[in-house]
Amino acid sequence: MRPAVSRERALANAALGRCIMKQLKRKNAALFFAGLMLSAVPMASSHAADKPTLAFVVNGASDFWKAAEAGVKKAQGEMPDYNMELKYPEQAAVAIQQRLMEDLVSAGVKGIMVSAVDPKTQTDGLNKIGSQTALFTTDSDAPKTNRVAYIGSSNVDAGKQAAEIAKKAMPDGGKCMGFVGLLGADNARERIEGMKEGLKGTKIELVDVRGDDIDQTRAKKNVEDALVASPDLTCMVGFYSYNTPRIYEALRDAGKLGQITVVGFDDDPITLGGVKEGTVAATVVQQPFEWAYQGMKLMAAYLKGDKSGVPADGLIIIPTVIIGKDDVDKYAANLKAMAGK
Repeated sequence: MRPAVSRERALANAALGRCIMKQLKRKNAALFFAGLMLSAVPMASSHAADKPTLAFVVNGASDFWKAAEAGVKKAQGEMPDYNMELKYPEQAAVAIQQRLMEDLVSAGVKGIMVSAVDPKTQTDGLNKIGSQTALFTTDSDAPKTNRVAYIGSSNVDAGKQAAEIAKKAMPDGGKCMGFVGLLGADNARERIEGMKEGLKGTKIELVDVRGDDIDQTRAKKNVEDALVASPDLTCMVGFYSYNTPRIYEALRDAGKLGQITVVGFDDDPITLGGVKEGTVAATVVQQPFEWAYQGMKLMAAYLKGDKSGVPADGLIIIPTVIIGKDDVDKYAANLKAMAGK
């Protein structure tokens, strides 16, 4: 038989029981609210994932694309209902760029604008991307693919402008060597063709073009080798944005700045500095800021069903401009304004 419990002890036990119940209730409440917070996390992520993503994929690492980054940023500011990204491949190689685009498609990207590394060999890969997402091209077109449209320069016209620079700088003729990143890319091929066409009927000859696969060290070495192998050269042409700076550096190191006419492309600070000091005759500048800004807006409209911005021929040409010595300061100021500096 259990002994009788005193009234005082019974009261103490009851108080202890109430205390334990309160602690349990608090613990359960905390667990409940913690559960609510954890369940809210995937909901928030899901909501963010609902925003369509548009990607601008470049062909390789280069300061040239900084202006495009600014263009993407401006478009993003005007269209907050989208996620907009600019992506660099780890290397300027077809397989690596293709893998990057396939990863983007797998992640649910709704539209891709790409500067293809080598459009001629990428047809199947680009068609695969274009069958899974809205595909646009820039900088170097791939017209034999299922891309929706190309937005960028007329590279043939840009090449003709380079010829105009050479003709003005060398009225008595000369012998030119060209330097470029990707010899197989349409933008390179078309610029070279445009320059040759523009030089017809003159005494200026573009004797050869050396490729470097967007390798900065190799780009400078190509210039150094040309100086040794062809001492009769009177002109050098940098067809990609970084080629003119590497030409400038090689000529500076060889003590030949100002002795050989330099025709530039794009607006690298070294190129613009050379134009201003007179060691670069002039440069043909493109507008990657506009490619990215207008391109992102075009893709967003297209995804909404508005195809009015896509012309029948699928070509949206942003004009190139020649920048000479007297134009550098104004042009540099415009670049800063576009970048929001």
